[in-house]
Amino acid sequence: MFEVKHLCMVVGGALLGSAGVKILSSKDAKKAYTHVTAAVMRCADSVMETATTLKENCGDIKADAQEINEKRREEERLKEIEDAKAVIAEAEEKIAELEADQAEGDAAVAGA
Repeated sequence: MFEVKHLCMVVGGALLGSAGVKILSSKDAKKAYTHVTAAVMRCADSVMETATTLKENCGDIKADAQEINEKRREEERLKEIEDAKAVIAEAEEKIAELEADQAEGDAAVAGA
């Protein structure tokens, strides 16, 4: 009985397998496969378009960020130059004061 059951299962599997191959190789199945493949290809095209758009947007963002950083560096350089000019002007004032004090001292020594 057990062997008959196994034999029936093997024969049934072979019949189902044969029917499955016939169904999978039919014109209707081929048509369905073609439509599914076309849909997958359309989806892939859409994904690639989205990826391209995203890549372009990232490139634009990077360029804008680089421009912002360059402007910031330029502003910092200008601020450093202004600060240096202020230090130089302050030093020149001190030198002028010291020269004036020295001239007064020389005049006092010469008048004495």
